[in-house]
Amino acid sequence: MTDPQTQPTESDTASADRRSLPLVQLLPNLVTLLGLSAGLTSIRYVLQDSYQVAAALLVLAAIIDGIDGLLARKLNAESSFGAELDSLSDFVCFGVAPGIFVYHFVLQGLPGLGWLFVLVYVICACLRLARFNVNRDAPPPPGRAHFVGVPAPAGAMLALLPVYVSLADWVDMRQWPIAVALYVGMIGLLMISRLPTPSPKGLAVPRNRAIWVLLGVGVFAGALAMRPWTVLLLTDLAYLVVLAQGSWAHRRALT
Repeated sequence: MTDPQTQPTESDTASADRRSLPLVQLLPNLVTLLGLSAGLTSIRYVLQDSYQVAAALLVLAAIIDGIDGLLARKLNAESSFGAELDSLSDFVCFGVAPGIFVYHFVLQGLPGLGWLFVLVYVICACLRLARFNVNRDAPPPPGRAHFVGVPAPAGAMLALLPVYVSLADWVDMRQWPIAVALYVGMIGLLMISRLPTPSPKGLAVPRNRAIWVLLGVGVFAGALAMRPWTVLLLTDLAYLVVLAQGSWAHRRALT
């Protein structure tokens, strides 16, 4: 005869459930930490003058940043802890790391003014993420889904444009430190602006053209593997054109 005292009760089972957590619930946070590790490691390679590896790690961190949020939503694993962890990771990967990268690569010959504009960029990245956190639960803005200001990952990729230009052997931007400093400061201001910028959630593809989109992504991935810096440079330029068009349309809508 079984001793009833040895049989688990419902309260014991509920308590055990509260003490345990399915591994799948931790997966988005683990992915976020992978991105954070990539961003931190990029700083190490910057300090060792291994700029190509450092840039590749920041691109990897940006890709991972788009994956962890998607995983959290698909796995129903969203949490306040995960949101805060993602925000802190974004500040390191897309604020601190690109600022150090650009300063070390281009602006060391302009230590005072160059560092000042790097500070502007990093502080703007911090403010942009803080504003995003405050408005996380606010209703979305009217109209098609869009971001307000340039998102931090996109801002980081734009801030690295002078690096891409140099690594692609187009122009050695280290000969133009003042222009680079002003450009980096401008990107910081774009992140905290009220400019509507494209969001993937606001994009829709007609069903009869989906195959062409998939083909285009495949071609883009292949080109990125063969000529990474040229592809990233051209992608940044295309995004700047989109921002300019959006700014013009936004200004016309306000008048």
